[in-house]
Amino acid sequence: MISPVLLVILSILLLIALIMWVKLDTFLSFLVVSILLALSCGLNGPEIGKSISSGIGSTLGSLVTILGFGAMLGKLVADSGAAQRITTSMIGLFGTCRIQWGMALAGLLVGIPMFYTAGFVIVVPLIFATGMATRLPLLYVGIPMISALSTAHGFLPPHPSPTAISQQLGADIGKTLLYGLIISVPTIAIAGPLFGSRLKKMLITPEQGLLNISFRPNEELPGLGISLFTALLPLILLTITTVADPFITAGSAVQKIIAVIGDPNIAMLLSVLVAVWLLGLRRGQSMKQVMKSMETAFKDVAPIMLIIAGSGVFMQVIKDGNINTYIGEALRHLPVSPLVLGWIIAAVIRVCVGSATVAGLTTVGILLPLIQNQAAQPELMVLSIGAGSLMFSHVNDGGFWLFKEYFNLSLKQTFATWSVMETIVSVCGLAGVLVLQQFIG
Repeated sequence: MISPVLLVILSILLLIALIMWVKLDTFLSFLVVSILLALSCGLNGPEIGKSISSGIGSTLGSLVTILGFGAMLGKLVADSGAAQRITTSMIGLFGTCRIQWGMALAGLLVGIPMFYTAGFVIVVPLIFATGMATRLPLLYVGIPMISALSTAHGFLPPHPSPTAISQQLGADIGKTLLYGLIISVPTIAIAGPLFGSRLKKMLITPEQGLLNISFRPNEELPGLGISLFTALLPLILLTITTVADPFITAGSAVQKIIAVIGDPNIAMLLSVLVAVWLLGLRRGQSMKQVMKSMETAFKDVAPIMLIIAGSGVFMQVIKDGNINTYIGEALRHLPVSPLVLGWIIAAVIRVCVGSATVAGLTTVGILLPLIQNQAAQPELMVLSIGAGSLMFSHVNDGGFWLFKEYFNLSLKQTFATWSVMETIVSVCGLAGVLVLQQFIG
């Protein structure tokens, strides 16, 4: 009889092999591995079918609306020029002397509503334009903004990985977002402006085609106030319950209203509706044009939802095969904090697989029974796993190649910049979680 822990390890190794070497689709890889693991646990055909449907349903059930609305909001922010307005305004506000801090803040503000890849494609031309205008090295001005995008991707709902992990652990999304913002500030400062300052002598020349940058004239862009309001509205609504709750009488009308608008699904819906009006209809677009843009956004997020669904099947098989109980008992007495253990497992899977989402959700499946029996706050657990899932991005990560090709770097230069930056974000994120734990118990 093979040990349940060994079965999980072999399953993860097979998952890595299918994704990295066979190049099988990640969703299909999860299904294949989950079915083989289920058979190894003695589950029969109907039981496996039930695990698949239950895993997909329980994982995606409460995420479809949040992720879908998040993608729509990000698309509206990008297409309307709100992202361009936020970035150029932050750069102008901070000036050339403090340009790195302006880029970092702009990256965080743009990164909150926009998924990483979409945000990256939007801000890279702005980085190039800023570098040419200020005659500063591109990596010196770019790393702060890219580090902020990456940090938001790993730590802050409504991004896919932290949102899905929060749902699995039963964490409060508002608290997760609030704690994530607290940790993000020092993390971005270290991985962005401080690390970026060391790259001032690294001169690069992007592909000529990427330097032919065209931007909308300022008069065509939405105002800064509207741009910030729509981009940050999810943050405002998702955290309003957490911040206001201690000051409001329980059961009062105000408390009930805040509880409604602070619900993640309703908060994202309200944010999208506000963006439809302020960034679309109010600026002369027809409803058909706005809806077409939102339809495209939902299609873009569909592959991420499939990955999350596949990881849900894997987690369900671990549960139905009673592997989770065994693992929980085996890990319970380890002299390591669950927060550190979650970070380590997520980091190892991230380095092997490349995908932060896969790393985070696979870690939850392994550690869920341990986490449920420990005193670790679920919101901090979300952040520690999210930090681990960003560890040392390299050649098996699409983000690595995106950064390399846009900035026209060699492999050695990409390792020395992008990979180091991601590692700093990961380590600083864990340090921030452990420090925050001391203050909130």
